[in-house]
Amino acid sequence: MRVGVCSSGGHLSTIRLRDVAGAGRHHEALDLFRHALCHSEPFLSISSILPSAILSAAALSLSPAAAQLHSLALKSGLLPADPFVLTALLSAYSRLRLLPLACRLFDDVPSSAAPTSAFNALISGHALAPVSSPAVLALFCRMRREAVPFDDVTLLALLPAAPPAAIPPLHGVAFRAALASVSSVSNCLLSCYSRVGAVDFARQLFDEMPDHRKDRISWNAMISCYAQNGLAHQVLDLFDTMEHSASVEPDAVTLIGVLSSCAYLGARSIGRKIENYISQKPSFDSNTHLKNALISLHVRCGDLARARKIFDEMPHRTIVSWTAMIAGYGMHGHGEEALRLFDKMIEAGIRPDGIAMVSVLSACSHGGMADKGMWYFSSMKTLYGVVPSREHYACVVDLLGRAGQLKEAWELIESMPVEPDGPIWGALLGACKIHKNVELAELAFEHVIELEPTNVGYYVLLSNIYSDAGRLDGVARVRAIMRQRGLKKGPGCSYVDHKGKVHLFMADDHSHPQAKNIYEMVLRLEAMVTNDSEIYGNKRKENLPLTGFHSEKLAIAFGLLNTEAGAEIVVIKNLRVCEDCHQFMKMVSQVVPLLLQMRLWSGHMKLGQRFLWKPVLSVPHTVVDVQKLDVVFLEIDSLLEHIYTKYVSEVLRHQVFRMRNVDLLLYYYNLTDSAA
Repeated sequence: MRVGVCSSGGHLSTIRLRDVAGAGRHHEALDLFRHALCHSEPFLSISSILPSAILSAAALSLSPAAAQLHSLALKSGLLPADPFVLTALLSAYSRLRLLPLACRLFDDVPSSAAPTSAFNALISGHALAPVSSPAVLALFCRMRREAVPFDDVTLLALLPAAPPAAIPPLHGVAFRAALASVSSVSNCLLSCYSRVGAVDFARQLFDEMPDHRKDRISWNAMISCYAQNGLAHQVLDLFDTMEHSASVEPDAVTLIGVLSSCAYLGARSIGRKIENYISQKPSFDSNTHLKNALISLHVRCGDLARARKIFDEMPHRTIVSWTAMIAGYGMHGHGEEALRLFDKMIEAGIRPDGIAMVSVLSACSHGGMADKGMWYFSSMKTLYGVVPSREHYACVVDLLGRAGQLKEAWELIESMPVEPDGPIWGALLGACKIHKNVELAELAFEHVIELEPTNVGYYVLLSNIYSDAGRLDGVARVRAIMRQRGLKKGPGCSYVDHKGKVHLFMADDHSHPQAKNIYEMVLRLEAMVTNDSEIYGNKRKENLPLTGFHSEKLAIAFGLLNTEAGAEIVVIKNLRVCEDCHQFMKMVSQVVPLLLQMRLWSGHMKLGQRFLWKPVLSVPHTVVDVQKLDVVFLEIDSLLEHIYTKYVSEVLRHQVFRMRNVDLLLYYYNLTDSAA
């Protein structure tokens, strides 16, 4: 085989092989390569056709073929001198999950001979690994030490795999290299800030992007950032801005993020508006993911009939579709219907997964079907191959607890093959509240605060248990513990969706524009439900600030003031409804012609949820001082080295990245003294 300048015939063969491989016809590409080897076309350079053949072998998962091509490259003297062959081999071994071979090949290359593309290939390989590796950051630090130039491809591979503390410094490096203005890099940074919960940084970056560079991916990244961090209001506001000021049309990803936020807030009018928009787009109307999001929206807003209609009209249903509908019936107390739908899912040949079984067990719990729930729990491993996890045990503890079988629930926890977590002990604590078992509640509380000492909900639950039992000493003790630990109960709030806007109410809230009329309506309703017409007049004569009104009462009054007679009012609340308000709503529903729905909003801080990491640095919007950049960016590389060193030490100690030092955050040219 000759290695030299390609003739026109050799050039055409090279182009054809690249085109075939680029089109995904990898078998044909390897056949062309084999033909070229066998027939020895004059002046055909093997270096021009070998990279395409290597990548085709990797695409077909042919490890032996990649190894043979590697051997051919060595015999032809192409390694390590040829950057294209070297990069192709590194990419191939990375795709084939043979990362140690890629690293060994890369280590044999002299530092001065390793091109940017080779570094990019190996960084991408480490980024594809199922477990994050400190080698990703080490490779980039090596590039910086050896003055190897990096490009946007480097950052796109590096950023998603970098530890959280390294993202702001990498942002600074990208800014210094004039790569932060590249749309793909900006969008990647948005996603990375979202991943670590740095919402403010993400929004500042988004706002600083020129409008002509904000493509659909940029808007989707920012919407997803808000949605993933529980900021549903901001999602709707940003979507409204996108509709009225942006030059891009929303796609399925956009609408799924917005629909999830509508379900989160109970914003049905906005959700229905999006549903109408989807129905007018044939490509959207057949999108299974969008249909699943619509089912979840209507389920969480209490419209099971509409959710079922969408479900029945779907030409193709996934396990997500079935699970969403089963969970919907279960959360609204229709346990029998949930189980019937589960049976239909099995008949349709859909094998349930762990999430589907959680929905089934939860439906049995809310429907009071303890025996059926225990049967599903005991047989789900043998029938469906689903190994019970902590989530399943939490459902069963809740199931037994609601049924009054507290002893059995305790024994189940004691016999678990894995250590019980916070939600499991929390389920037992909640059952003790229902059945007023103070002694067992104290035991459950001791366990749960060891696991989640900052979860305020558990303290409030035990305090309420003491209060129901008349144990004021216990209430005082719990409150003292909360004060000692600096814990405060979050305020109760209620939402009402009206004409595309979500109205928020707090207890004794006078900030709403209709506050005066709302409070007058609450007084009139109380007079009606108690059949005491003097209540309204007496309270008005007192001329004192109106206090003692829970948020759900204000929300109901607002709904009555702004809807027609007989209309449906949906109130979403973040905390449990107290007995007084529960009785109030029952009586109002009887004396006022309305259909009232109360939905417990899970909120962003639900029991057992792990909190996302939040940045502690507050960086105001400012103009970048280039003179400061020249000084500070000299410290960025050492900062990255410092982060990498801490990263490796943490990985070696814990086998998982647990970076705690958030003071290492750097944004543009803000560098903390402790990090330096």
